[in-house]
Order: sequence, then structure tokens, then C-alpha cells
Amino acid sequence: MTAFEQLRDQTIDRFLETVPPLWNFIRSHIRATATSNFDITVEQFHVLRYVRRGVTSMSDLAVAKNISRPAISQAVDVLVKKGLLTRVHSTQDRRVVDLALTDEGSALLETVFKENREWMKERMSSLTASELELILNATDVMRKIME
Repeated sequence: MTAFEQLRDQTIDRFLETVPPLWNFIRSHIRATATSNFDITVEQFHVLRYVRRGVTSMSDLAVAKNISRPAISQAVDVLVKKGLLTRVHSTQDRRVVDLALTDEGSALLETVFKENREWMKERMSSLTASELELILNATDVMRKIME
């Protein structure tokens, strides 16, 4: 095995040891913020995120979450009652119902993501400028390999 191949294999191992646990750590914090501060379940939080990303039909949400339509429907019903989502009937076909975030739903997501950003700033506060630049450059390289 060449020196390059050894370095590549070490890099892959370190990547797999670091990135998935790091991402899980960050996601756990986001979820904890959403559930403890806003009295919504993880499932409801995911529904809000998917709707924000443009997944607005019940069927598409069920597929995206890999769960049944009744389970999605239950989560959506709660979010509508809480004023975080609204059902929008199509003007062309009344059978078609899309979901949309309310202003409150958008504000909730913004707050969760803002709090998470502040938490990440705290976590990174002990890093030097060169360490931050190193992370920034590494993320650019990681993005490049995933394209």
C-alpha cells in the first residue's frame, strides 16, 4: 500500500469516526431545544422542517419520513391545532390540500435554529482563528468530495 493510500484510508477512518457522531450531537441539541422549549415532539419538529423545505403534501411527507399517512396526519393535526401549520386547499382541485407554515411555525423554527447557532458559537469559542479557518477549509473539501 502506498503512502497516499494509507493516508486516504486513515482519513476515511477519521472522517467516519468524527462526522456522524458530531452530526448526531448537533441534531440531538436541535431536537432537545425544539421539544423542551416549544412543547413539540421530535416527529412534529421534523414535519415543520420538511414543510419549510417545500414538502407540503401529506403523501410526500409520509414518503420523506418513511411513515404511514395516518401517523403524518396525526402529527399535522396537532401542529395545525397549535397554530404552527395551516392546510391550504388548491383553487384548481379542492381534493388537493397542501401544508404551509404559519408565521408562528416559521418563528419557532427560526428560534430553534438561532438557539442552536448560539450554542455552536459557545462550543467554538475556545478555538483559535487558525483552527476556525482549518474547519472552514475542511468543510469546503468535504463538500467537494460529496459533489
